[in-house]
Amino acid sequence: MSMFKPSMLTLAFIGAGVVSHTAYATQEKKVDSGKKVEVIEVKGFRASVIESINTKRFSSEVVESISAEDIGKLPDSSIAESIARLPGLTAQRLDGRASKVSIRGFGENESATTFNGREQVSISDNRGVEFDLYPSEIMSGVTVYKTPSARLEAEGIAGVIDMQTVKPLSVDDRVVQVNGQYEQTSFDKLNPDGNDDGFRGTVSYIDKFADDTIGVAVALSTMTSPNQEKRWNAWGYPEFEGSDGKQYSILGGAKPFVRSSTLERDSAMLVLEAAPNDQLSMVFDALYVDFKDEKILRGIEIPFAWGQGTIAASSATIDSESGFISSAVTQGQRVVLRNDYEDREAELTSFGFNAQYNVTESLSLEFDASHSNVEKKIWSLESYSGTGRGDNRGAADNIGYTFSSDNTGALFTHELDYSDYNLIKIGGPLSWGASSVLNDTYGVSGTEYENQLQDGFINAPTVEDELNALKLAAKQVLDGDHIGSVEFGLSYKEREKVKRSEGYFMTLNDFSYPDNTGLLSVPEEYRLGTASLGFIGMGDMIAYDSRAMVADGKYSLLAESLTKQDHATKSWGVEEQVTAAYVQANIDSNIASLALTGNVGVRYVKTQINTKGSIANPDASGRIILEQNNVSHDYSHVLPSLNLSLAVDDTQTVRFGIAKTLSRPRMDEMNSSVARSYRETPDSNGNNWEIKGGNPLLEPKEAVGIDLTYENYFSAEGYFSVALFQKNLDVWIFDGTTEVDLTGVVNAATGEVPANPTATQSFKVNGGDGDLWGYELSVALPFNVFHDSLDGFGMIASHTGVKQDVKDQFGKEYKLPGLSEKIQSFTLYYENHGFQARTSMRKRSDFKGDINGPGFDGILVDILGETIWDAQLGYDFAEGGFDALAGLTVSLQVQNITEEPFTSLSGDNALHVRDYQDYGRTYLLGFGYKF
Repeated sequence: MSMFKPSMLTLAFIGAGVVSHTAYATQEKKVDSGKKVEVIEVKGFRASVIESINTKRFSSEVVESISAEDIGKLPDSSIAESIARLPGLTAQRLDGRASKVSIRGFGENESATTFNGREQVSISDNRGVEFDLYPSEIMSGVTVYKTPSARLEAEGIAGVIDMQTVKPLSVDDRVVQVNGQYEQTSFDKLNPDGNDDGFRGTVSYIDKFADDTIGVAVALSTMTSPNQEKRWNAWGYPEFEGSDGKQYSILGGAKPFVRSSTLERDSAMLVLEAAPNDQLSMVFDALYVDFKDEKILRGIEIPFAWGQGTIAASSATIDSESGFISSAVTQGQRVVLRNDYEDREAELTSFGFNAQYNVTESLSLEFDASHSNVEKKIWSLESYSGTGRGDNRGAADNIGYTFSSDNTGALFTHELDYSDYNLIKIGGPLSWGASSVLNDTYGVSGTEYENQLQDGFINAPTVEDELNALKLAAKQVLDGDHIGSVEFGLSYKEREKVKRSEGYFMTLNDFSYPDNTGLLSVPEEYRLGTASLGFIGMGDMIAYDSRAMVADGKYSLLAESLTKQDHATKSWGVEEQVTAAYVQANIDSNIASLALTGNVGVRYVKTQINTKGSIANPDASGRIILEQNNVSHDYSHVLPSLNLSLAVDDTQTVRFGIAKTLSRPRMDEMNSSVARSYRETPDSNGNNWEIKGGNPLLEPKEAVGIDLTYENYFSAEGYFSVALFQKNLDVWIFDGTTEVDLTGVVNAATGEVPANPTATQSFKVNGGDGDLWGYELSVALPFNVFHDSLDGFGMIASHTGVKQDVKDQFGKEYKLPGLSEKIQSFTLYYENHGFQARTSMRKRSDFKGDINGPGFDGILVDILGETIWDAQLGYDFAEGGFDALAGLTVSLQVQNITEEPFTSLSGDNALHVRDYQDYGRTYLLGFGYKF
C-alpha cells in the first residue's frame, strides 16, 4: 500500500499558505509513481474550495477553512457570511448583517478571534467579535480551529477563528487589482433622509523585489453599504387573572419603526515580508479600519395595557389555548412619535511583527510582537413628539390592534393623522424620565409639570480596548521514530478595556415654567416630509431632522448620571495581564504501517486581573455619590491537549482530539462597578441593603472537549466527513446572589449607619456543570466524479446536530446562549469556461441570542430559527476566451432572496412576538479587473 505522507517541509509550506492545490496534486503524483494523476489547474470559486479542503486535510487539528484565490475574492460580501457556511458554524444577524458567529452550539463569547494568529480586541462591551468590523475584501482566508493545540495564542471553549492576510512572497506574479460593487436594497427609501444604494471598492497591489527576497502587499478598501428595516417591536405582555380565575395576557405596548442605515467603512492593509537568506524570514502587517454605522429610525411608541386608555371588553378576541388577547381596542390613548438617530463609530488599528530564524537545520527561533487597539463611540438620539406635554394634555386616540398568526406582530387601527404638522409637535407627550435634578433645574418640583420635562434622550457610551502581546518560541526537529519535533514558547499579553457610559435628558430650550410649558411646532427648516408606517397600519408620520436641532442648540442637556445609578455600573475598566508557557511535541510516527501524525502538549496560563470601578450611592436629594472601588484578582490554569491523525490510506483519515479549554468571563460582568442603595422595606432575605453590578472575582468557564472524526478525500475537489464531539462543562457562569456585611457603612440618604448591616448582592457567579454533545456531517461533492460532462458542477453541504444537558448552581436546566439544535448549510455551484454560478443556504433552528436592550445593555432573548438563501452569478472574460478583456470579471449577487425576517419572542408563548424585523433583499452588481 502506498501511503501519502507529506514531508515536514511541505507541511510547513501548507501552514504558511505557500503551497497551492496544484502543488498538492504534484506531490501526490511524486509519492506514487505507479498511478497516473491528472493535474488540472482551476481558478475562482473552485480553487477556493480546493485550497480550503487542503487546509483541512493537512492540519494537525480539526479545522474548517475558507480561502480566496486572490485578495478581495472571498466568496461572500461579508466575512461573517462566509464563516457561517462552514460545518458546525452559524451566524446571528445584527441589523440585517451576519455579525456574531457561533461554533458548535456556543455563542460568540465562547470563541476567540485572532488576526494572523494574534488575539484581537473587540468593539462590543465583552469579548465577542463583531465581524462586520473586518473587511472581507482584504482577507485571504479564515481558519476555524475546532480542537486546540498548546501553541495557539488564544483560548475559547468553542474554538478559535483566525483571519489571515496574504503573504506576498507566496504569490507567483505581480498583482494589481481593482474590485467594485454597486449595492441596492429592495425597499425604497423608508426614511426621506435615508439611503437605499451604496458602493464598495478595493484596490490591491502585491509584488516582490530584490530577487524575490522582499515582498509587499497593499490593499485599500472603501464601503458605503445601505440597510433598511421594517420592525415590529413589543414592550412586553403583562399577565393577569380574569374574573373567571383563568390567566390571560395582553399587549403592554409596542414600538414599531422604520430604519434606514448606512455602514461606511474605510480600511487599509499593509504586509511587508522579507527573506534575505535561508535562515531569516520577517513579516510586518498592519490593518487600519475606520468604521461608521449611521441609523435613522422613525416610529410610534404605542402604549396599550400599560397606557392611559381604557380597553373595551367587547372589543377583545381571546386565543382559547393560551389566553392571549389577540385583538382589542383602547380608547383615549396617547402615543409618542420618535425621530431618532444613532451613530456608531469605531477606529481599529492593528500592527504585528514576526521574525523566524533558523539557527541550524533542526533548530528555529520565533519572535512575535503585536498591538491592537479599538475606540468606539455611540451617539444615540431619541426625539419625542405628540399632541400635548405630559400624560393628560393634547388629543387622544382610539387605537386597536389585531395580531397575525405568523409571528409578524400586529396591525393597528387609529383615528388621528400623525402626519399633520399642526397636530403633532415636538416635546414629551408622556411623563417619562423622572429626575429630581431635572425638576429642580426648571423649577417644577411640586407642580403639575413635575417629571414631564424629558423631550428626548441621548445615550453616549464609549469603549476603548487595547491589547499588546509578545511571544518567544522555538522549534527543535528531532531524528526519532515517533516525535518529529518539539515546540515550546513563552508569551505575555496585556489588555485593558474601558467603558464610559453617559446619558443626557433633553428639554426644549423654549420651555420655561410657568410662561411657556407647551410643545414646539417643528420649524420649517427641519421638516423632511413624512415616513410611512403603513406596514403596521399607522399610516404616515411626521419626519424631521432632530440631529440638526440638537446641533443648532434647540435643546438643553442634563446628565442622567447625576441621579441614575445605572451609569456608574455601566462605566468600568478591566485590565488583564496574561502570562503563558507551552510545550508541544509534534507526532510523526507509524502504527501497523499506517501514518500517525498530530501533537500532544500542555499550556500553562496565569492571569492577573485589575479592575477599576465605582460604588454608586444616592443621597437624600437623589444625587449620586461615587466611591472608588478597585479590585485585583488572579488565577491560573493548566490546559493539556492531544490531537491524533491516523492515515488509513491515501484518502482516508481518522482524527481524535481531547483538550481542556477555557473561556474568560465577559468584561461587562467581571468589573467592579456596583450600585448600592438602602431600602426601607426588607427584601425576601430580610436585608435592607441592595447591591447590583459586576463581580471582579469571576473566573473562566472550563470544559473538556473530545472529538472523533472520519474524513475521506476522494478527489482534489471532494471529501466527506463524519464527526462526533462532546464538551464536558466543569464551570459556567450564572446569575447569583450572596450576603455582604456592610457593618459601619453610612446610608448616604440619611447620613446614618443602619441598624441592619447585611446586604443582598446580585451579580454573576461561577457554578453549575453539564454536557454538550453532537455530530457533524459534511461533504464537498464535485459532480465530475459521476461523469466528465459534469465538470464544473459541484455541491457543498453540512448538517450539525447539537444537544445539551446543562444545569445552573441550583440544579435548574439552563439553555446555552447561541445554541441551535440543528445547523445546516448548502451550496450548489457551477464554474467553467469563465461562467460562475452559485446559490447558498444557511439554516439554524431556534436559539437564545444576545441583543442590545435599553441603554445598549446586552440581553438574552428567544430567537426563532431562520433559513437564508443567497445567489451569485459571475463571468471571467479571460477564462471565457475573450483575450481583449482578459483580467475583467463581473458578478451579480442577491442576498436574502426569500426576505427571511429576524424574529424573537417575549417569553415562552409563541404568540408573544418581541421583534419582527423585515430587511428585504440586497442586490450587488460588481466587477473586478486584474492588471
